[in-house]
Amino acid sequence: MKHLLKLEDFPRAAIEEILSSATVLKAGRGAHTNLPLTGQTWAMIFSKSSTRTRVSFEIGIRELGGQVIFLNARDIQLGRGEPIKDTARVLGRMAHGAVIRTFAQSDVDEFARFSGIPTINALTDDEHPCQILTDIFTFEELRGSLRGKTVTFIGDGACNVPISWIFAAATYGFQLRIAAPPEFQPSKTLLERAGGDVHCCTDVREAVRGAHLLYTDVWVSMGKEDEAAERLALLKDYQINAETVALAHPEALVMHCLPAYRGKEIDEATFEANADTIFRQAENRLHVQKAILNWAVA
Repeated sequence: MKHLLKLEDFPRAAIEEILSSATVLKAGRGAHTNLPLTGQTWAMIFSKSSTRTRVSFEIGIRELGGQVIFLNARDIQLGRGEPIKDTARVLGRMAHGAVIRTFAQSDVDEFARFSGIPTINALTDDEHPCQILTDIFTFEELRGSLRGKTVTFIGDGACNVPISWIFAAATYGFQLRIAAPPEFQPSKTLLERAGGDVHCCTDVREAVRGAHLLYTDVWVSMGKEDEAAERLALLKDYQINAETVALAHPEALVMHCLPAYRGKEIDEATFEANADTIFRQAENRLHVQKAILNWAVA
C-alpha cells in the first residue's frame, strides 16, 4: 500500500519516479491511453478551504479515469466529533483512495493506518508535500536539475511549505536557505532530524545572494488569523521585491504557491514580472498530482 503522507522519509526514488511520470502525463494530456483509476472512486476530505488543490485533484482523478466524491468535514460525522479512525474504516470499505487536506498531520497518518486505501496528504499544518514536488518539477522544467542548486525561502520559515522544503533538500540534494525572524524559524530539533544542507538566518540579503530559486508564501496561514497583526509587524521586511531579486542568480526563478498578497510577502511589480512562472507552477499541480495518483495505485 502506497501513501504520500509527508516528505520526511519519502524515498528519493519515489520522487524521481513521480517527477518523470509528471513529464509524460503533461505532454500527453488529453490523449491518455492508460487510465489507472478506471472503476475507482476517490474521496476528497477537506477541512481547509482550497482553490488549486481541490480543482487540480478533482480534474486529475477524472482524467485518470476515476470518479471523485468531495467531502467537507462539516458535511460528514467527522465534523461532529467522530474519530478519524472510524471515518477511515468506513471510507476504506467504500472508496478506493483518499486525498485529505486538514490541520493535524496525525489525522492523515491515522487515516492511512486504519483505512487500508492509498492516502495522499493535500496539506496539513506540518507539511505540504504535493506543493513542493510540483515546485521541484516546475524548476527542473525551466532550469534543469535542482540538485546542487540553492533555494531561498523568505517569510514564515516554520510553516508547512518550508518544512516540506527542508525534508526535500535533505532527500533530493540541494541547498536550502531560510530567511525569517527568529520567531518564525524552524526548530533546531526539526533541522537536526532532517539533516541536509539547510541554513537559517535573519538577513534577507545574505539568504538570497546567488540563489537559483526565490520562494515565498503568505505570512498569515489558515488557522493563524488571530495572529495576523503580530505576524505582519514581524515579517514586514521579509519581502521578495526588485532589490532581493537583483541579488539572486541572474537566471533565478521566483515562485509563490498562492494565493498571493501583493505588497506583503511579494510586491506587485515582482509578482507580475514572474507571473508566467508562478501560474505555470499552479498549473503543474495538476500534472504532478496525476503522477502521484498514478504512483499510488501502480
